Amino acid sequence: MAIALPILSVSPAFTAGMVLSLSLIMAIGPQNAHVLRMGLQRQHVWLTIAICVVTDVALIALGVLGLAQIGGLSDKLQGALVGAGVLFLAVYGWQAFVRFRHPAASAGVAAGAAPVAMTRRQAAVQALAFSWLNPHAWLDTAVLIGTASLAYGQGSTVFGLGAATGSLLWFAGLGLAMFWLGRRLNSVAVWRALDGLVALMMWGTGGWLLASLF
Repeated sequence: MAIALPILSVSPAFTAGMVLSLSLIMAIGPQNAHVLRMGLQRQHVWLTIAICVVTDVALIALGVLGLAQIGGLSDKLQGALVGAGVLFLAVYGWQAFVRFRHPAASAGVAAGAAPVAMTRRQAAVQALAFSWLNPHAWLDTAVLIGTASLAYGQGSTVFGLGAATGSLLWFAGLGLAMFWLGRRLNSVAVWRALDGLVALMMWGTGGWLLASLF
C-alpha cells in the first residue's frame, strides 16, 4: 500500500490559495503594523500572532464556505463595517501621531528602559480590534479569497487551507523577525519613524475607505 504523501503541499489549489493569501496580506496594513509594533516591543508576541492567525482562518473559512456562495456582504453590512473601520483607524492613527509628536515613551525604551507594560487582556483586546475591525480583512480575506476559491470547484476547501497556511506563515514570520530585531532597532528615530508611518497609513486607509462609501 502506497504511503500517502501530504497532497496539500503539491496541490495546485493549495499553492494558489497560499500565494493569494500572502500577496494580499504582505501590504503593511493596520494589522501588520500592530504585529510589527508588538514584536519590536517584545510584548505578548505569541498571543498577538495567534489571534491574528485564528481571525484570518475564521474569515477565510467564512469566505470559502459561506460568502462566496451567497455573493458577498450586503450593502448595508458592508457600509456599517467600513464606517466602524474608519472610526477605528482614525482613533489609532491619532494615537500613533501623538507618539510621533511626543516620543517620550520611545525615548525611554531607547535608553534601555522596559516599554510600558501591557497586560495579556489589553494585548488580546488590541489584537482582536485590529483583526475584526479592519475592513480590509473582511473585504480581502473573506470576500476576495472566498470568491477566488469558487474557481477550484471541489478543491475550494483545499484552496482555503492553502490561504490559511499563508496567513500562518506570514504572521509567525513577521512577529518573530520583529521580536529578534527589537533590541537591534531600539532607537528613538526608528520608533518615531514607525509611529509617523503608522499614523499616515491608518489615516490614508481610513480616508480611502470613507471615499468608497460615496
